[in-house]
Amino acid sequence: MKDLFGKALLDYQNGNYTEDIITSTSISDEDTLPLPYLFRTFTKMPKLEQKALQLTKGKTLDVGCGSGSHSLYLQDKGFYVKAIDISEGAIEVAKQRGVNHAKVLDVLNETESFDTILLLMNGTGIFQDMSQVSTYLKHLKSLLNPNGQILIDSSDIKYMYEDEDGGIWFNANNDYYGELDYFLSYKGEQEQPMKWLYLDFNTLLTACTSVGLNCELVIEGEHFDYLAKLG
Repeated sequence: MKDLFGKALLDYQNGNYTEDIITSTSISDEDTLPLPYLFRTFTKMPKLEQKALQLTKGKTLDVGCGSGSHSLYLQDKGFYVKAIDISEGAIEVAKQRGVNHAKVLDVLNETESFDTILLLMNGTGIFQDMSQVSTYLKHLKSLLNPNGQILIDSSDIKYMYEDEDGGIWFNANNDYYGELDYFLSYKGEQEQPMKWLYLDFNTLLTACTSVGLNCELVIEGEHFDYLAKLG
């Protein structure tokens, strides 16, 4: 990985903001990811993220923390927050912005225990594909303190396969429709493609049940997205 995401965050943080990240997926055209959005304050966050932060309790792990916006909000509220990301640039930015406990780390290598684990901005994305969902869920479960919770959001992207007549055109014999290839470019450079997973709530519920996790729908967003609480 070239860590173009981290490079973009560092550019913005250090006053070198000249263009945004460009993203696309295996089923969607290019779209712009504005860098200022990745530095948003609580009032600019989607209601799913706001709700997750309001439900946070105790010692917290912020998985895929990016620039640290969620961590900073909670830290300011007096929470102990450990912020982790696989992007070195993101962690550098989080530290520069004042996140006290930020570390370059894959969540599968996390060993501490927590009262709340946050996976926001399509938190199921890091599961990559259906074959790895149970691995991630079992590990996340192992990191929970008694009465701990996992707050995770995702979207049911079935709508992206609808034709003009409202019919669904994906091949039911293929892989799960939420498994995508995710492409990112920044300032003319292409990042290595990533596997990225969107999970509809019922599929997440089934996966949680299979590993002994409760799964509760907390709130639905305005565009097929939702926040779930696992524990």
